[in-house]
Amino acid sequence: MFIKQLYTNCLSEAAYYIESQGEAAIIDPLRDIDTYLDLARERNATIKYIFETHFHADFVSGHIDLAQATGAPIVYGPGTVTEFPVQVARDGERFQIGQLSLEVLHTPGHTLESSCFLLKDEQGKDHCVFTGDTLFVGDVGRPDLAQKGNGLTMQDLAGMLYNSIHTKLYPLADDVIVFPAHGPGSSCGKNLGPHTQSTIGEEKQTNYAMKAANKAEFIQEVTSGISAPPSYFPINARINKEGYDSLEKVLESSLVALAPDAFEKAITEDTIILDTRPSGEFTQGFIPGSIFIGLEGRFAEWAGSLLPFDAPMLLVVTPGMERETIIRLARVGFDKVKGFLDGSYEAWANAGKSYDMIIDVEADELMMDMPHDPNLVVVDVRRETEYADGHLKDALNIPLNEMTDPGSMANLEENQNIYVHCAGGYRSVIASSLLKRQGIHNIRNITGGWGKIKEQEKAEIVKENSVLN
Repeated sequence: MFIKQLYTNCLSEAAYYIESQGEAAIIDPLRDIDTYLDLARERNATIKYIFETHFHADFVSGHIDLAQATGAPIVYGPGTVTEFPVQVARDGERFQIGQLSLEVLHTPGHTLESSCFLLKDEQGKDHCVFTGDTLFVGDVGRPDLAQKGNGLTMQDLAGMLYNSIHTKLYPLADDVIVFPAHGPGSSCGKNLGPHTQSTIGEEKQTNYAMKAANKAEFIQEVTSGISAPPSYFPINARINKEGYDSLEKVLESSLVALAPDAFEKAITEDTIILDTRPSGEFTQGFIPGSIFIGLEGRFAEWAGSLLPFDAPMLLVVTPGMERETIIRLARVGFDKVKGFLDGSYEAWANAGKSYDMIIDVEADELMMDMPHDPNLVVVDVRRETEYADGHLKDALNIPLNEMTDPGSMANLEENQNIYVHCAGGYRSVIASSLLKRQGIHNIRNITGGWGKIKEQEKAEIVKENSVLN
């Protein structure tokens, strides 16, 4: 028996490779499938099945491309309806992989077709369970993603989730390993724990949802305090259900090197110029109108949340990262990249073309400026709960995920001196680029963000207890 968790940090996503006696199965593959093909090839194994725990909303799965590359069937749980061929499994159905077997446990609640897969070892003993978005480490899947069109409320789905967990997962032995589809940072739950695997026994003891005394308490716990899902979730869920172009085709149309003149000519009114270089390089100089989302952060998630899917896109990237950037965009459904700037920003600057900048300042400079500048406005782009847990007095909270709405910036004026910060400095540069794109240019980005601000002796920090409670 061989099991490998293949974890992708920027999406907090876990795919799984299972193998026995030369037969392999993949659970919840990403769109870039070479990792699975290479692993099977290295181990002289044949991929026999592709299992999907549900229609993923936070990334585009590689199920279709992998099925075309291997001939393996795509297996979903009961009730699944797609626009491409799949094998819809029965609750309790078993699939043989060498000397191992995977049993389908239909666990609706996160979505209606959600299913877990219970792996039995060579002796038929329950070894581990691949829980998808039904059960995480320290959390459960959010029950608010599958409501539209089926007449079900979030509370209805939470009730289903309670039944699923207590009839299918709770009876499993405490030593059964839990392998979820996501880890810390994922928006598929409320607050996932710090680890990417656990056991049924550990979750019974520590997971707030599994410790709920009854169904009513479970529903209350699971449905309270859920933030709005990222805006791209419905788009990715639809793509996973309806199908998509192959990644190979996307790469072929996107990996087009454009010299500065050709790049400039390709910019139209609705074109998105996406700059993925490190934040420190971006602030020192960028093409006017560019949106910054650096590869060093939660790139795919922020791209999906902030960028339109129907607009043509041009890329400015660190040389050598062109393919990687296009793949990461494709993971969340972007397939309209028209090319990248050959030679990156340096080629643009060397060609003498116009550029823009963002001024970086340190937290101590903010503290020195605040008492003497009546037009100074601090814009805190952290989430509402982060802001509530401690922020500078009079700071204006505009969460980054809301900044695609021009109305969110309605209280900002051009004569103001705007100092932007987040927790550590990544989101604030994204926010600053969006402000610039909206025509607000008197901006300073606070390097180190809240982490440095709260260290300042003169910082007047307040909390919003009404939000925290």
